[in-house]
Amino acid sequence: MEAEASREGRLEIIATHVRRCLRCDLSDRRLHAVPGEGSATARLMMVGESPGASEDAVGRPFVGRSGGVLDRVLNLSSLRREDVFITSIVKCRSADRAGAKLRNRAPLKWEIGACRPYLTRQVEIIRPRIILCLGGSAARGVIDPGFRLTEQRGKFFPGPFSSELMATFHPAYAGRWKGSVAQGRNLEELLLQDIKMARDRLV
Repeated sequence: MEAEASREGRLEIIATHVRRCLRCDLSDRRLHAVPGEGSATARLMMVGESPGASEDAVGRPFVGRSGGVLDRVLNLSSLRREDVFITSIVKCRSADRAGAKLRNRAPLKWEIGACRPYLTRQVEIIRPRIILCLGGSAARGVIDPGFRLTEQRGKFFPGPFSSELMATFHPAYAGRWKGSVAQGRNLEELLLQDIKMARDRLV
């Protein structure tokens, strides 16, 4: 088994490349690229869609409102953030200019393709047991372009390097739900349920 320090070094090399990356136009709008963070020997890897404004501001994944939701469900699942690895299918904020502001959008197919080598190398180094996709865009970028979250959420699929793939709701979706409070809580409960399912699969 490769030493953790060696894996950390290899991940930092990738992170350096990500921070300097000019492979797509998203680099023109970023403040900080967000390579990802967590354990270099994590058995559970979480992959989101792309950094948002809060993440772009500091260069870390899931630090805004969605990060609060994710931290809460991780704690309830008896998982520590530092024991998993958290990243995204694209490493820069996917957003378009709307006047003087940037408006978030789903990453485009070619933007995902430009970033894919970074994610592939991260998976190859970490060799997680389970890769949990957070949200439909991440699932379509990692599992299958035709992935339907409402129908296939919580199911396991074969993944790269002997891993298993699974998808659940994006924490931001539960956090900004515009329906009833009860429905919003229910979405967070389903997110918690899926993370516990992934955790139990690691045993």
